[in-house]
Amino acid sequence: MLIQVVGAGSWGLALARLLAINGHEVRIWCREEDGPDALRETRQSPIFLPGVKIPESIEVSTDTNPNAEMAVLAVPSHVMRTAVQEHPFSGTTIHVSVAKGIENETLMTMDQVIREAGRARTVVVLSGPSHAEEVARDLPCTVCAAGEDLAACEVVQHAFRSPTFRVYTTPDVLGVELGGALKNVIAIAAGVCDGLRLGDNARAALITRGLAEMSRLGAAMGADLRTFAGLSGIGDLIVTCTSAHSRNHALGERIAQGESMEEATAASPMVAEGVRTTKSARALARKHGVEMPITEQVYRVLFEGADPREAITELMTREAKPEQE
Repeated sequence: MLIQVVGAGSWGLALARLLAINGHEVRIWCREEDGPDALRETRQSPIFLPGVKIPESIEVSTDTNPNAEMAVLAVPSHVMRTAVQEHPFSGTTIHVSVAKGIENETLMTMDQVIREAGRARTVVVLSGPSHAEEVARDLPCTVCAAGEDLAACEVVQHAFRSPTFRVYTTPDVLGVELGGALKNVIAIAAGVCDGLRLGDNARAALITRGLAEMSRLGAAMGADLRTFAGLSGIGDLIVTCTSAHSRNHALGERIAQGESMEEATAASPMVAEGVRTTKSARALARKHGVEMPITEQVYRVLFEGADPREAITELMTREAKPEQE
């Protein structure tokens, strides 16, 4: 299968490598500023995926093949609209989104953005607990392929699956999109907790109540609640809130240690999706009348300059209520 990967960041490189090893004809689009010539020559990116080489069979290019059978869209969520507009594919191309975010301006998920801006007929969302750094080193990973077209989901499932990369299918696109995006907001909060050395109890409580927030919003928007108990819900939430590879967790730690949101964001060349998603999540919560106290406090810390310790105190001293509402 001819597969075009759009984006040569850590996730794009890791998935291009996986697909090439699986025997597919893979092309990867690389921006000029990310050094396509160096990537072609050295077969690795010291910035985005240090120490990992991509196969010689992968073609590195600064343009895309519109006739690819599959297009893997591995760009940050805030540039997804521009990416699909600038890189149109044929009507038969299966578009695979691996971005985890919600567009600020429209509150659209990536599936919705790709359909609208890219006029894509077939979109599959690939999501779950999956850090590029581990996938690129062939460590076991399990994700899900979500889409309205079951046949397309199965094509994606078989294209990506390997002895170290297992793929399940699900029709709940909205639940998978929300799980993948909202967990980044909770991961920033987990980073704050760890940066303040609040302990394991606090982190466990935060993950659990974070899942409750994610599920409430998902239910209000029509997602399947079972999705939040699966890979793209609790699975992705756990790994992003606890892993050393998590950009969002690292950003939260930096903020807890006194850095501003701007300073913490500038510290890494890679995007912490949770920053922009916090705005979208808060807006969606208000739109649907859903209470999301952790998300609200993360918003206050990131965009209103609230003190992280005061935010924790506000969460802990909220009105007493039953756990199951």
